[in-house]
Amino acid sequence: MVYWKPVTAVGGLLGLFSSAFASPTNTTSSQTTSTWSQTTSTSLETVSTVSSSTAPSLTATPIPSALTLKVNTKSGVRNKTAPLLHGIFFEELNNSGEGGLYAELIRNRAFLGSDLSDGVAPGATPWAPTLVGWKSIGGAVLSLDLLNPLSDALRTVLKVDIPATATGEVGFLNEGWWGMNVQPQDYDASFYIKPNGALYKKNVTGVNLSLRSAATNDIWATTRVEISQNISTTKYTKLEAVLTPPAAAPNKNNTFAITFDAAEAKGQTFYFDLISLFPPTFKGRKNGLRKDLAEHLYNLKPRFMRFPGGYDVTGNSIETRWNWKKNIGPLTERPGRAGNWGYWENEGIGYLEYLQWCEDFEMEPLVTIYAGYSGDLAGVWPAHTVEPDDLDFYINEAIEQLEYAMGGVDTKWGALRAEHGHPEPFSIKFVEIGNEDWFSDSYYWRYPRFRDGLAAVYPNVTYIASQATEDSPANHNVTIPPGGMWDLHHFETPQYFKDNFNFFDNWQEIAGYPDVKIFIGEHSVLGRDRVGGIDWVNGEGRFKFPAMVSAIGEAIYAISMERNPNIVTHCSYAVLFQNLGRPAQWTPNFISFTADPSETVLSASYYKTWMFSHHHGTETLPVENTEGDFNPVWWHASIEAGSATGTVDTVSNSTQYAQGNIYVKLVNAAKQPAPVTLKFDTAIAKGNGTILHHDDEFGFNYLGNQTAISPQPFDLEQSAISNDCMTVTYAIPGLSVVVLELEQR
Repeated sequence: MVYWKPVTAVGGLLGLFSSAFASPTNTTSSQTTSTWSQTTSTSLETVSTVSSSTAPSLTATPIPSALTLKVNTKSGVRNKTAPLLHGIFFEELNNSGEGGLYAELIRNRAFLGSDLSDGVAPGATPWAPTLVGWKSIGGAVLSLDLLNPLSDALRTVLKVDIPATATGEVGFLNEGWWGMNVQPQDYDASFYIKPNGALYKKNVTGVNLSLRSAATNDIWATTRVEISQNISTTKYTKLEAVLTPPAAAPNKNNTFAITFDAAEAKGQTFYFDLISLFPPTFKGRKNGLRKDLAEHLYNLKPRFMRFPGGYDVTGNSIETRWNWKKNIGPLTERPGRAGNWGYWENEGIGYLEYLQWCEDFEMEPLVTIYAGYSGDLAGVWPAHTVEPDDLDFYINEAIEQLEYAMGGVDTKWGALRAEHGHPEPFSIKFVEIGNEDWFSDSYYWRYPRFRDGLAAVYPNVTYIASQATEDSPANHNVTIPPGGMWDLHHFETPQYFKDNFNFFDNWQEIAGYPDVKIFIGEHSVLGRDRVGGIDWVNGEGRFKFPAMVSAIGEAIYAISMERNPNIVTHCSYAVLFQNLGRPAQWTPNFISFTADPSETVLSASYYKTWMFSHHHGTETLPVENTEGDFNPVWWHASIEAGSATGTVDTVSNSTQYAQGNIYVKLVNAAKQPAPVTLKFDTAIAKGNGTILHHDDEFGFNYLGNQTAISPQPFDLEQSAISNDCMTVTYAIPGLSVVVLELEQR
């Protein structure tokens, strides 16, 4: 994920992709766009032509007219739907993981590095170790120490000096990630401690752990961890405990504290590191995912996940790239890294955790590998590219990355995975080479070397190019061989998705990429319609949260994918999460949240995706519009369990198909209702539907009004089914996304 300006694509596809770094010197480049003509006779793949204009169309939405659609279940060509189409993409951005999906409640648990948003003192180093998130209790003096590292990876620790004059309770607390949720459940606490041997009096019998209010004197839970008088003063000791509050705290304004009895600890010094507090996690995974946020994703029924996300894999330099070898194994061996979005990443969600996440969700892992190209904080593009003679090192690093996941226990890296607790190999079928490499001027030679090197060892993997028809700064484009895939990113206006509804129709032939598939790795409606499209420089019209018009535009885009399952096989929204506890680094976002699960906001885009994922079907159905046309209504039909029975009707000479529920997706972009008549060649017994609707196209879900736009179920009245149950009539409400689920008699 990066900020772009639109550019002109090559290969005869004008404006194929809006994709370049925002430049203050080019504020009008998005004036150039393209419009693909709309087919008017069918919603199956048909021949499309390409036309272009010098300015985007901001055509007023027409008033709906009568629309009649003939849905064929017994004749015509069916296509198998893309079984993995709807998935998710995760990028460490907006504190999505750190303080979000990663369930760790302690901020800055290992004192590794600061956030740029915390401010950097004059002359100080950005991302330097810091005490942010920590506060003293009872006069304890807190400082950072480099002389007593916990491990080679975690070299900075917390030094706690207890004054000789201390009385009562003395120690320190952590404020959490802009709050801390406290519920009547078990919290697993752990930390590493070492007394300063020169000052240690061997009289400290234990430490107290507590969950407490940051605003009052309330303590929600407390426990004591005993300390042996013979505790080592040369090695760290790991202490663990469970806290179980009897009731929920009234709000998220809570902290976690570690304290001593001053009568025992005064005049002494202790070192702490890797201080951790975990609530129950998704499926009970140790070091796992925040349960409520993971469940929201799981409820989407995602078929795959792309990770590690986007720009985060490249790093702000080659040295700070996402290096899988540094984020596997015990947490004491993970040094973390200066993240790409201005904050330190502890990398508690490492390579193995990503793979286990896919396993727990029963979805395919789509792994992005570092491909020898990194960014730069100076904002200069292209930035850092590995020298050609050094590229083999990184190719081998990627091969080893795949071996760690897929290798048997008799391989070097497979054995290490087993040592880390997962002896069974994972299956990886999709690997993306790099991320958004149109920014570089070197992908044209890096991509084939990576592809060939990886395929020589893992020939059964589909390799995905992160650049194809886009113009790179040096106009160096790549050639994707048959059987490959292209990761296309589209952040657009609603009008763009309307104008480009036929984008994928016959794309392989038009683009000159035979048997190459498309993965929509990142997409969303980024802002409202405006002349010139998305304003990448000033952000004019940019949405803070997905609106109803976002769901409509993205639904039109999803229909354009679903009706081309032989072209588009994967798609995922971006960006996935936004932590409302801090200023957003990217908007709009799929899910917004705070430390309090009751404050999570599922967006209109989330609910649109939920509707499409849950009503996907196994085969497309031919649909002919005998009256009316696309715009302002768009449609698609599919069927569940729609495999052929193997018999042929001798009267119609058509293949007979198995019975199954029919899904008809309808999008009405107009404000007025749109009457539609659905004519079937099979009898419909009954029907129901799900609708996503809001009277204001710019309405959105927000904290305090989280379900303003949410799917509402409804039943079709029996009177809507007529003509011997072969016809269904329905008036699509204005500004709505609808899925009809029809049961055959």
